[in-house]
Amino acid sequence: MPQSPLSPRHLPVARLAIIAAIIGVVAVAFAYTAGWLSPHRLTPAKLVASLAPPGGPALGHRRNHAKGICFTGTFEANGNGSVLSKAQVFIPGQYSVVGRFNLATADANAADAMVRVRGLGIRITPPNGQEWRSAMIDAPIFPVSTPQGFYELQMASGSKDPDAMKKFIAAHPEFVSFLGWAKSAPWTGSYAEERYNSLDSFLFIDGSGTRHPIRWSLVPVAQSVPISPDELAKRGPDFLEQEITERVAAGPQRWNMVITVANPGDSTADPNKAWPADRRTVEVGTLTVQQIEPEADGPCRDINYDPTVLPSGITTSDDPFPAARSAAYSRSYNSRTSEEKYYPHTATGARQ
Repeated sequence: MPQSPLSPRHLPVARLAIIAAIIGVVAVAFAYTAGWLSPHRLTPAKLVASLAPPGGPALGHRRNHAKGICFTGTFEANGNGSVLSKAQVFIPGQYSVVGRFNLATADANAADAMVRVRGLGIRITPPNGQEWRSAMIDAPIFPVSTPQGFYELQMASGSKDPDAMKKFIAAHPEFVSFLGWAKSAPWTGSYAEERYNSLDSFLFIDGSGTRHPIRWSLVPVAQSVPISPDELAKRGPDFLEQEITERVAAGPQRWNMVITVANPGDSTADPNKAWPADRRTVEVGTLTVQQIEPEADGPCRDINYDPTVLPSGITTSDDPFPAARSAAYSRSYNSRTSEEKYYPHTATGARQ
């Protein structure tokens, strides 16, 4: 009587075939992810490489937002956020925060007055250990609508072709809106006077499982005082770090976290599109910055502010940027941590 194809005699061969097939699929998936099978596909390596200035990246530093300063503080939830999300971070209480003020530049030694976009990264850690990490900027919209568009912006801005930016804008007209903000929005003389925005859309999940498309902002309690770029330039290349250090030493600085809830039909996949001002908002708590520390030996030095590190009760939406940012941040993190010898050291010779 003929044996079944899966008889004991043939099982080893069948298993080997299955294992080989699995390995083959994994290899193809890995090759696709790396971009080997589609050389024109945007990969984390290509995206991170596009950020480098003409002289190359600042070794040992973040590949973007390279200049920054650490802080520690708290996030005090008022309980209002629990209506939208079951995350523990919204239950009334005070949770520890490690954050970083920064500038959107690949130049770790850039003069503060030369960088238009300022950023804020935070890591909130509630007792259950489910961290919430976020990286925000002070612009009200993102420059472009897609990760591919962001890559093309980097390539155009670094191109020697005098018409490169003109061609880029023709292909990405949404950039004009961001350019309008960059040219007309007032500058301030302090990190403490900026409003920081997530721009990317996420989903809050409440106790019943209902999903709420949202964005968030940190709104400063400090009054924003407009100041001209020329006046800022007179204050020195590192005035923002000096000012925030002195300001926090004189007293804690605070921001109210405001959640904006989308209406049906609002775009959640395009951070270049602002939601109308009449959307529902919920103030869910207060960020308090209590202490500033230099980055070289500060607690934020090796934190990767990956926007996809989210607690139960918050998840990503159809916005493509968080996944792209996460992959690029990981690439940047691996590069800079492998370049430890190039990073500024403490007086004892060991990086903290």
